Amino acid sequence: MSHDQLRPAATALASEFATRLGCERVAIGFVDDHFCRVVALSHGGIGEGRSEALKVFAAAMDEALDQAATVVVPQLPDHPPRIVLAHDELLRHHRGAVCTIPIAVGRELVGAVLLQFGDAAALCAADLDDWEHAVALLGPVLHFMGHRERPLRQRVRGRLRRASAKLRAPDNARWRFGLGAAAVALAVLLVVPFEYRIGGNARVEGEIQRVLVAPVDGFLKQSLVRPGDLVKAGQVLAELAEQDLQLEHNRWASELAQHENAYAAAMARADRSQLVISQARADEARAQLALVDEQLGRTRIEAPFDGVVIRGDLSQSLGSPVQRGDVLLTVAPRERFRVIVEVDERDIGRVRVGQPGSLALSALPWDTLAVKVTRVTPMANAVEGRNVFEVEAALDAQPDTLRPGLRGVARIAVGREPLLWAWTHRLTEWLRLGVWSWLGR
Repeated sequence: MSHDQLRPAATALASEFATRLGCERVAIGFVDDHFCRVVALSHGGIGEGRSEALKVFAAAMDEALDQAATVVVPQLPDHPPRIVLAHDELLRHHRGAVCTIPIAVGRELVGAVLLQFGDAAALCAADLDDWEHAVALLGPVLHFMGHRERPLRQRVRGRLRRASAKLRAPDNARWRFGLGAAAVALAVLLVVPFEYRIGGNARVEGEIQRVLVAPVDGFLKQSLVRPGDLVKAGQVLAELAEQDLQLEHNRWASELAQHENAYAAAMARADRSQLVISQARADEARAQLALVDEQLGRTRIEAPFDGVVIRGDLSQSLGSPVQRGDVLLTVAPRERFRVIVEVDERDIGRVRVGQPGSLALSALPWDTLAVKVTRVTPMANAVEGRNVFEVEAALDAQPDTLRPGLRGVARIAVGREPLLWAWTHRLTEWLRLGVWSWLGR
């Protein structure tokens, strides 16, 4: 533990084994890609470039790991027989004895310690248990030290391999079933397309809306309707005070009479210049009188068609002054409506004329209405801190309970996409835009 890296620590352990046990050579190896690889020799011998000897040591370690048991050559009395082909090859050039002890971490064999003695009498069955206990205690320490030094991809691959082996165990049938179901569900989410809908807040409006304004300057005399009232074509909805216009009418009528008298007098005197002047002034008075009469006829605000009043409560404004052009009332048809859907700017590119959708109103949540896109407004509006486009849609059926001004939520079917894409494309697009703005390309 005084070393921070695997090789120095393993070399120190091998040297300590060789010194305490009287070994001629001690090798320590760990499994790498299904085969054992020697990482340390006692007294630093691995740096001498003896590649052939390292291969022989590694083959002996693999032989012990394949049998998952300690292999001793020559075999000890009362010791189970083992396959010792690689160990015999090792002793062909080096007389003596060899003992290979596997290193186990949990249920996995991760390496081995090979002890080579110059004298076969050095092996004792009584000491073998102590050596196995020492390797079982110190081997995992070296394993985790080496695991920490491995590249990330190797650590991930090792974890996956261990998880796969654990999953294949007979007692993990439920886990296999659960992972299989999760894989099927993920495949469905990734591959199987479902109807993808976008939308937003929606409101109901009249197919056409007629704004009734004040025709002249004056004062509000009477209001006969309020928002929500049903009206007939030609019905009087409001009246303006006509006293001022009546006085104006009388003034121009008087002037017209004066100019006509002057015209008659000029004709009697045969005064041609005065005749022309009087005739011009009479025509002017006659035109002004006709204008005032027209304005008098328009003091009564009438409904242009059968419909419902959707805006303009004048009952609390009687007697107040109004100016020409001031909006007094708004009337919409009773049976012809359109739906305005506020679609976010991130989704407007997928909306096309003719796409179907559905509308759920706050006042009628139990009754979903079918709609169809008829127009996409090309200009965006800022609503509650975000940009939206107004999409106009027509109702397939119009219930009697429908009224202009109702609000709700509309969904427009814009195609078929996998569910996982529909759930994550917002985040993906946000990340892509963020990366593009940060990298500048």
